[in-house]
Amino acid sequence: MSERTRRGSQPEIHRAPTDCPVCGDQLAVTRLGCASCGSELAGVFASCDFCALSAADLEMLRVFLTSRGNMREVERHLGVSYPTARLRFAQLLGKLGVGDEQDPPAGLTREQILSEVASGALSPADAQNLLAGLA
Repeated sequence: MSERTRRGSQPEIHRAPTDCPVCGDQLAVTRLGCASCGSELAGVFASCDFCALSAADLEMLRVFLTSRGNMREVERHLGVSYPTARLRFAQLLGKLGVGDEQDPPAGLTREQILSEVASGALSPADAQNLLAGLA
């Protein structure tokens, strides 16, 4: 029994991996268990599209839904520029397989991109993609 469980708090929940560590193919959920009574179900179950999202992606989705799709509210909550908020949302849609291939947000200059990286609001990889789109 872990230290957390002994103190009476909830046991720590770990996220299930989505890709096979051996071949890289997508894993299938084949067993479900009840922590309360110990019963188990076996079979092949549909996986959750949202379960594979990172904590940052889930936060972006939560903020987007809470703000009812208002990107200005998302921008304000995340503390990033409007183009960066749009870029992050487009990346989230891409991870969910529902994004359409769009150009980077319009109006973002090289200096703005570099400023976003300096502030930590934009990752260097995202900035590289944006800068390549400007060329």
